[in-house]
Amino acid sequence: MALDEATRALVAAMAAGDAAPPHELTVPEARAAMVGQLSSTTAAAPEMHSVDDIGIAGPDGTVPARVLHPVESPRALLVYYHGGGWVLGSVDEFDVFGRVLAARTGCSVVLVDYRLAPEHRYPAAVEDCWAALRWADRERERLTAGPVPLLVAGDSAGGNLAAVVSARAAATATAQPSMQILVYPVTDCDLDTASYTDPENQVILTRDTMIWFWDHYLPDAQARLAPEVSPLRAEDLSGLPETVVLTAEHDVLRDEGEAYARRLEEAGVRVRQRRFPGQTHGFLTQLDTLPGSEAGLAYIAEAVEDRLAGGQRQGSSV
Repeated sequence: MALDEATRALVAAMAAGDAAPPHELTVPEARAAMVGQLSSTTAAAPEMHSVDDIGIAGPDGTVPARVLHPVESPRALLVYYHGGGWVLGSVDEFDVFGRVLAARTGCSVVLVDYRLAPEHRYPAAVEDCWAALRWADRERERLTAGPVPLLVAGDSAGGNLAAVVSARAAATATAQPSMQILVYPVTDCDLDTASYTDPENQVILTRDTMIWFWDHYLPDAQARLAPEVSPLRAEDLSGLPETVVLTAEHDVLRDEGEAYARRLEEAGVRVRQRRFPGQTHGFLTQLDTLPGSEAGLAYIAEAVEDRLAGGQRQGSSV
């Protein structure tokens, strides 16, 4: 299936605006371009019951975070790691999306401002995200005024970080989330999968841009094979929490996200996985721009609803 009409229009508008891909820019230029793209959303930011900007004690200083409470008594606490190839993105840029996610799920959302590469290469982002998850686990009853489930989620590189800290939580029996939500996640360092080399997938996120991201995050190609970098390469995925995986049909990361979902299922993990047809990388955060964003949010909200209600639905939809 080709890109849907709304996505084609978005790509055409970006091309008409002479927006260069990140790998053709300096890091500061790429960050400024991402600010412009995400801040241009016309989506209304849902009113929150309260919003708190906080600092979490991390391994090398304070990790900034923003806690979004949609209601006085949220149903769960969801820790969210933003995308941007470990190089781009911030809490401010994902604020509207975080508010929409909180409102749609009824969960308080913790947006984590983890350190970015190349100033802070691997494992800085992992350690910041781990510190944030452990803090959320310790503080969730205070934050939500009651014992509620702990969830973790992320998109793209943030999906990678969510998968990594979920695996660490399972391995250490510490701060274990009851669900992980992985949106077009980076799960492997293989840049030559079928989805990576398909010309039709070189849309918003291209193979060249992913090479640029990887080179900033972890230049040592051999070190990228470690499971805390490429979670698909873990020998054992059993014991991980119920997992939701969203992939896009025309995305270089499609195959590794779906391979991770299959590996989890084979390990006995309860998995929901859906490929969104006609979509490309980044569709979920294109609020009020792409219909795929609404479909993705509805899919996540349904999965969270089922999880919090004790549902056990499982299966893939590709």
